[in-house]
Amino acid sequence: MRRAVLTAASTSALVVLLLALKPHQPAGMTDDLAQGGAAPSPAPTGSAPRAAHPPSGTFTGDPVSTRYGTVQVAATVAAGRLTGVRVLHVPSESGRDQEIAAYAVPRLTQEALAAHGAGIDAVSGASYTSAGYIRSLQSALDRAGV
Repeated sequence: MRRAVLTAASTSALVVLLLALKPHQPAGMTDDLAQGGAAPSPAPTGSAPRAAHPPSGTFTGDPVSTRYGTVQVAATVAAGRLTGVRVLHVPSESGRDQEIAAYAVPRLTQEALAAHGAGIDAVSGASYTSAGYIRSLQSALDRAGV
């Protein structure tokens, strides 16, 4: 009887703790962007999407503010498919920021090109840079209409 009471009490406590957990905010978002604010939108540098033709050109993504600095990319689209990504800005204030960008950005670019989109995984150890890269790339692809 004692064992049953102890088991029921500990199970109840565990359920209460699990229900108390709150969903996390994606890494890389600052408070103003997470609450629905928007970063300034630069104009696309390529052709506008047309209904009859797949989009082509280079489209600049939104600059995304992260905890360590701004991330911004430009996406090159040909016939409606992502064919290139150019990094315009990454955090580079410290040597550690530069080190993280040096190993994360090529991996992110390689994955984006393989996936032909922004549906990629973050690079371990570079979660803020990864989140900014993915959001900026998605905004560029949105501009392209892809």
